[in-house]
Amino acid sequence: MANLKGISIETSQRAKTPAAASVFDAMQGAKTMHEFMHTLNFCCLVLPTLTQPQLKLNFLKMHKAPLHLHHLRVWPHSGKTSGVFLRRRLHLAPPFLLDDYIPRYHNISSQDAAKKRSAAYAHLQNCNLCPRLCGVNRYEKTGVCLIGAETVKVNVIAPHFGEEPCIQGHNGSGSVFFSGCNLRCVFCQNHDIAHQRKGFDLTPEELAEWYVKLQEAGRVHNINLVTPEHVVPQVVLSILHARELGLQLPVIYNTSSFDSLASLELLDGLIDIYLPDFKVWKNSTSKRLLKADNYTETAMESIKAMHAQVGDLCFTPDGLAKKGVLVRHLVMPGKEDEGQEIVQWLASNISKDIFVNIMEQYHPDAHVGKARRRGSVPSQSTPLSQGSNDVVMPVTVESPDVRYEDINRAILPEEVSSVRRAAENAGLWRFCDPPEHSGFSI
Repeated sequence: MANLKGISIETSQRAKTPAAASVFDAMQGAKTMHEFMHTLNFCCLVLPTLTQPQLKLNFLKMHKAPLHLHHLRVWPHSGKTSGVFLRRRLHLAPPFLLDDYIPRYHNISSQDAAKKRSAAYAHLQNCNLCPRLCGVNRYEKTGVCLIGAETVKVNVIAPHFGEEPCIQGHNGSGSVFFSGCNLRCVFCQNHDIAHQRKGFDLTPEELAEWYVKLQEAGRVHNINLVTPEHVVPQVVLSILHARELGLQLPVIYNTSSFDSLASLELLDGLIDIYLPDFKVWKNSTSKRLLKADNYTETAMESIKAMHAQVGDLCFTPDGLAKKGVLVRHLVMPGKEDEGQEIVQWLASNISKDIFVNIMEQYHPDAHVGKARRRGSVPSQSTPLSQGSNDVVMPVTVESPDVRYEDINRAILPEEVSSVRRAAENAGLWRFCDPPEHSGFSI
C-alpha cells in the first residue's frame, strides 16, 4: 500500500505483467498529486488489456486532497479478462490536460526578445506581413490594411463573452479589436471596424499597459488579439513590453488565416493559442467573397505553421484553454461542400486531435443583400441647355436585384450537419459543443 495526501492504493494481487507492474510502481512512487493523477490516467488505459489486477482506491481524509470522490468512477471491465476500468468525469483525455501553464513569452531569452524587436522594426520598413506583400514603408504610407507603423488603431478593448466556453471562461476573454484588415470579406460581421479606420491610436507600450489593465482590473482569463494580421510588429513589441510590466496571461492570436510565414515566425514564442478561421476552400470563392487571391493555400500553410509551434489545444483542470490551436469554420449558405473539404484536410494534414468549432451564426451583413447598381443608361435624359450642342445627362437606374444574392440568407440545419458529419467521418472528434455535463465543454 502507498499513501499520498490521503489517497491509498491497495492491490490484493501483484500485477502479472512487467508493464502493469511498472505502472503500480510509478503510482506508489508518486511524490505529488499531479504525478499520481497522470499515472492513474495512464493506468486506466493500459490495465484492462495488460493484466488482471484487483485494484481498490480508498479515499481517506478527502479534505486534504484536491479531488472529490465523484471525480472518479469505477466500472468492471467487460471482456474476457476481469479487472477494473477507471474513468475520470473531467471529459478530457490525459494528453490534453496540463498541471499548470506558464505563458510562452516568459520562456524566451532576453537575447531572443531583442532579435524580435529588431525584426519587428525591419518588417515595418518593408511590409511583407501578409500575402498581399505591399512592400510599403509604413513609416511613410499605408498599404491595403490602412494602418501605419508607430501606432495601431484599436476599436474596442474589453472583457468579451462571445468566444468559445474554454476561451471566455467565467470572467471573459480580454479582447482587443483592431481596426483595419488585410481581407475585404463582403459578408464581414465586423465590417464597420475591419473595413474602416475607426477607433483610437495606441503605441505598443500603451497597448501593453491595456493588457495589464485587463489582467488586473478585468480579471480576464487571457489576452485575445482580434484581427491582428496587419499589426504583427506592434503586437510583438507590445507583448514583450507587457512581459516586463508583469503580464501572466496566455495570449491568443485570433486570425482569418491570411498570414505570411514571416509574420508567424516573428510571433513564435510569444503566442500561446492560435485561433485561425478557415473561411473558404475554393480560390474562386475567395476571390469573389474575400477579395483575396490564393487564400486557401495561404491558410493551409499558416495553420500548419501554427500547429507546429503550439500543437493541439490543451487545458488546465479548470477547463480553460492555455495552449494550442483551435480552428474555426463558419458554415455559409450553399458552401457546405467547401466546409467538408476543409475539415477533411484538417484531419489528414494537421491532426485528428485538432479542436474544431463548426460555427452556424452566419447572417447576411456588410455588402450582402445591398441593392445592386447597374451602369448608367440613357433611357431618360435631361438637356442642360437649348441648341445644337445640348448635353444629355444619363440617369442611373437601380436594379431590383441585390448583391451576392446566393449568400443572402441564413444557413440551413442540414448544411451545418453535413459539415459535422464530414468532420466525424474524417476522424475529428474534438468539437466545441454544448457540454453534456455541468462543466466546460473541453
